[in-house]
Amino acid sequence: MREINSLNKVILIGRLGGKPELRYLPQKERAVARFTLATNERSFNPSTNESTVRAEWHRVVVWGKLAEFCDKYLTQGKQICLEGKLRTRSWQDKEGNKRSTTEIEAFNIILLGKREEAPEEAPFPGPAAPDLAEEDTSAAGGSGDEEDVPF
Repeated sequence: MREINSLNKVILIGRLGGKPELRYLPQKERAVARFTLATNERSFNPSTNESTVRAEWHRVVVWGKLAEFCDKYLTQGKQICLEGKLRTRSWQDKEGNKRSTTEIEAFNIILLGKREEAPEEAPFPGPAAPDLAEEDTSAAGGSGDEEDVPF
């Protein structure tokens, strides 16, 4: 039988709901970060001349060196563009009920907006790619403008 082509790709531009939560899996000491991302949709009602904004919240999970990058550079309210894929997982809670959730497994993150320098840190000397050689992650890219690159 011939295989059917398919695609599982997500691209989002939004703002972080909070600082990523980083932890390490004990088996392989592999980093995993989780955070929420809000995207906004604006709609206009011509009969009332009013516009409304609707926020959609997305759960995001990031693995490996990219997770450590997120922990270091992402803060609440920071605007990012991410690429990833949808993942659904299931488990049983403490009461034995079956639970499931759908999240975005991000493999590329681009920082957007102006670069924010912490007062205790010296300015970065220039762009340098972090070592993100894990199999399921890719380098966190910049927006093309050196002023926006955090490293």
